[in-house]
Amino acid sequence: MKIFVKVKAKAKIKKLIKIDETHYVISICSPLEKNKANKEIIKTLAKYFSTTISKIKILTGEKSKEKIIEVI
Repeated sequence: MKIFVKVKAKAKIKKLIKIDETHYVISICSPLEKNKANKEIIKTLAKYFSTTISKIKILTGEKSKEKIIEVI
């Protein structure tokens, strides 16, 4: 399943908001540097979808606030 994620970094509270079946907004505490944000996004999505982090892959947007992510 492919999902589209919009990231808001340096938030005070970490949260995930579902817009519709394929669009999400994630607020994370990590800054957008040195891949810290991507790791936190993957952990958050793994917890949300009740899967392991190895089954979540960022397809596009590794250095962008808008990402396309595949959840297996």
